[in-house]
This record gives sequence, structure tokens and C-alpha cells, in this order.
Amino acid sequence: MKLFQSGLKVSLAAIMSFSILAGCSGGGSDGPAEGETPEASSNFNPTGLPIVKEPITLKMIAGKAPTTAPDWNTTMLWQEYEKMTNIKVEWEMVPNDTMTEKRNILLAGGDYPHAFFTAGIPLADLQKYGQQGIFIKLNDLIDQHAPNLKALLEKYPDVKKGLTMPDGNIYSFPGVYDPEFKSVLSSAKMWVKQSWLDELGLKEPQTTDDFYNMLKAFKEKDPNKNGQPDEIPYMGVGVDSLMNYLKGSWGLGNRGIRNANVDLQPGTEELRFIPTDPKYKEMLEYMHKLYKEKLIGEDVFTVQANQYYAKGAEGVYGATITTSPYTLMNQDDYIGATALKGPHGDQIWAAIGSPLATPGAFVITDKNPNPIETVRWIDYLYGEEGSKMFFMGFEGKSYNVTADGEFEYTDEITKNPSGLTFEQALIKYVVWPGGGYPNVVQEKFFKGAESRPEAVETAEKYDPYVPEEVWPAFSFTAEENEDMGTLGADINSYVTEMRAKFVSGSASFDEWDNYVSTINQMGLERYMEIYKNAYNRYKQD
Repeated sequence: MKLFQSGLKVSLAAIMSFSILAGCSGGGSDGPAEGETPEASSNFNPTGLPIVKEPITLKMIAGKAPTTAPDWNTTMLWQEYEKMTNIKVEWEMVPNDTMTEKRNILLAGGDYPHAFFTAGIPLADLQKYGQQGIFIKLNDLIDQHAPNLKALLEKYPDVKKGLTMPDGNIYSFPGVYDPEFKSVLSSAKMWVKQSWLDELGLKEPQTTDDFYNMLKAFKEKDPNKNGQPDEIPYMGVGVDSLMNYLKGSWGLGNRGIRNANVDLQPGTEELRFIPTDPKYKEMLEYMHKLYKEKLIGEDVFTVQANQYYAKGAEGVYGATITTSPYTLMNQDDYIGATALKGPHGDQIWAAIGSPLATPGAFVITDKNPNPIETVRWIDYLYGEEGSKMFFMGFEGKSYNVTADGEFEYTDEITKNPSGLTFEQALIKYVVWPGGGYPNVVQEKFFKGAESRPEAVETAEKYDPYVPEEVWPAFSFTAEENEDMGTLGADINSYVTEMRAKFVSGSASFDEWDNYVSTINQMGLERYMEIYKNAYNRYKQD
């Protein structure tokens, strides 16, 4: 189950222009001029609910994931929240696969709404449109009118560092993973089929050698006892998730996955470009060995997610990386694996993300005539009651409270009498399925795959091997973004292409020196200089 999504692609269909609505009190004007601090109107209540005395209306665009409600205007969450706040939101839903292009066209043409919600706004665009004044600066507004987010940023300074752009400003409300909710920080985990281990008398793998031997046994010893060679020892969608799992076995990825190709050279403060490191080559050679011996599904590079889940529902995967075999494939006999110790003694859980999951989850534009009211509106969702409402919905309708104070969805959600899936039943009440939202994901309110007992138990296994420091995605200056948009994109694309070729065997490891030389010629020195600048800013904040 996806929590947050970003980097969404787009088409240029159906562009709607937005009139500026100030609400029932009449009048319509843009927000404050660039550089001005918004002032509260006499209609504004600085504390408590409702947020405004007389109703106002805001226009927002929301990214529509396939699993969320098709029209948020009819969802109980927003209908009830309007009654609580006196703020009506008119939602325009834009499919995720068309959001990026539409958002860019609207922003370039000046015809954009009061706010964007779940719009997947990347760091480079936060910096760009923030400096242009299109996304309003939030530093003072958060300090004065967003007590819930302010407290969160004070409690977790690394989240604040990652949210703050190189110009020192904050332009967005983020999606945050509660650092205490360990399972969600590494949403996709390595799952191993317990019944096959039991059948073959094997223990859960602890080393990369154990993992290889286990997969080999799964392939050769017919653990499902049907007399057919139909077992697939390991399967995933592509090999990136497997690589992220294995990186730490070679001491790579020692600052997590948010800056995928960069970490720290052990024992130094020097940055390392992972894809040219000799240990990265060793890891790829290990992965190639698995693929060559058909211990990895042969169609791993081409399989689509729906095909992967459908095949997994047949119970033929010995090991796989996903959020939950149970929720996605209806398979209940998998256990989560820990970090594997590698050939040099390295054992790091590198597949860990920063608590700052989605920096650009919500932005307020300079078209907004009520920025202070909007800040209070969004900030409530970061508080205890607001977050419970956002994820769980409404007591007695979508959830109940157990005798021991736990929150659980009603049978309408979990055992829907009309045969609706969990998410299909849930979206009548809330909008979080599909991800990308501004909020804090906490274990007590979030009841997705990462909260399942086996996921929480797995997180406890690998927790001792989580890096001592996990970086958020670094942000760059306008000049740095321009360079990264060209040479950075080229280098990253080449690394991805060659990784697949080395693992599949379509490129020989005899070509390694040429591969390294090519990356250097593509501008690696400037690439690493940009990352070094960003790292220095991160450490100084």
C-alpha cells in the first residue's frame, strides 16, 4: 500500500482556469503582494474551531491516485471538516499521471488555484516557484499559525533541515513519517516464504551466502512438493529494490535511500559516489550470479506490477520485496528478513528512508486571498485529532475504539458486505489511500500494510542495522538544479541502464573500467561538487 508518491508524470488535458473566491463575504482579490506578510482579517479566529466566523471558499487541485476517492467534494472527511472550520474547499481532481504537466502549465501561465494538495511537487520546483513568489513563503506563518507543524519541526530538526530550501525559506507542508514508526520508514521489506523454509529445514538467512543457498534450494528441491519446477526463488518489479536491500551487505547506502547514488566514505566526511565504488561492482556481480542461475525471475526487468501481484497470489515466490504479501497477494506465510551480513562483514539496513517523506505535499499560492486561514486549515490535520480524523475517519462510522483504547476500522471497511476491497470501502470516508498527502504517519492511526504485526516485527529485526544518520533528499540552488537537470539526469539514467545490463549479463564486467570512465566524462566531478555543497548546507543548518 503506497503512502506517499512523488515525481508523477502528466498530459495536458482539460486545463481549468480558476476565479479567485474570497468567500461568502464577497470581494475577490489575490493574496498579499510578494514580500508582504499576510495579515489576519476580522473574520479569522486565531485558535479553536471554527477557523473563520463567516464561511469562506478555497479552490484546490488534488492529485488523484487510482486508489483514492474519485471526487473529494463528496467525501465525508471534507464535508465534515467544512462544518468544523467554516472553510469550504472546492476540489478539482487531476489524475496522478497527468498532474506534473498540468501543474507546470498552470504555474507557467499564471492560471493556478489557491493551493495544491497531493500534487507531488519536487524540491527543484519548490525552490523555483518559491523564489518567484508563486508559492508563498511559510516561515513566519508556520511560526505564528501552525502550532502542530511547528512542534513537529522542533522535535525533528532533520525534517526541518530537509524542508528548508537553500534560500532559507520553507514553501510547503510536508508528508512526514513518524520516526518512532520504524516499519513505515522502510515500507518495502524482504519477505521469505516460511513454509518453504520449514519444508527444506532451512533457517532464515543471515548472510549473503545464506541468501544464495536458500534461493538455490528453493529452485532445486521442490519446496512446494508439487513435482513441478514452478517455484520462483526471488521475484520483484525490476532489481532496484533488491539492490537497495543488498547495498548494506557491502557497506553501501550508509545514509539511506533518499540520495540514491551518494553516501559517506566510511571513516571520513567525504561523499562517495556509490555506482563507481569497487564494492558496488562486487554487489552487482553477486546479483548477476543470482540472475544467471535463474534464482531471480527471468522477467524481473519487464514484469508489470499487476502481473507481479497476480503471479504472487499463486504462492510461487520464495522471496520477494514488497510492502505486504498479505495485503497485495493474499499470502500469509511469509516472514520478514533482517539485514544480511556481506562478504566483508558489512551489515547495514540501507533501504531506509528519511522521516521527511514528501517535502512538496501541500503548497499555498500567491492567488490565495486567505493564506493565514489556509495555514490553520492544513495545520489542524497534523495534530492529534486532525490526524486521527484524516486516517481513521469518524467514530461509529468508519472506526471504533477497542476496550484497550486501540483504533480499528469497522466491519464495513474490513469485511465489506458488498464485497468492496479495504480501500474501496474506506474512500467513502477518507482520502489517504494513494498517498502524497500532507500529514504525519503514526502507527496508532495508520492501519495500512506497514502497521501489520509481521511488518512491525520485521522492523524490530533490522532496526539494529539502520544507519546512525539518515539523510533527507538534498535540495539544490537554482544554478545547481539547472546543472542537475542535465548532467545529473544523464548520469543517473546511465547508471540505471548499466545496472540492468550488468545484472542481466547483457554487459560484461570486463566493461567496468569503461563504464567508470564514461561516468567521469559525463561530469561526475561537478555532480559531486553539487552534492557536497548541498551536504555542507545540510550540516550547517
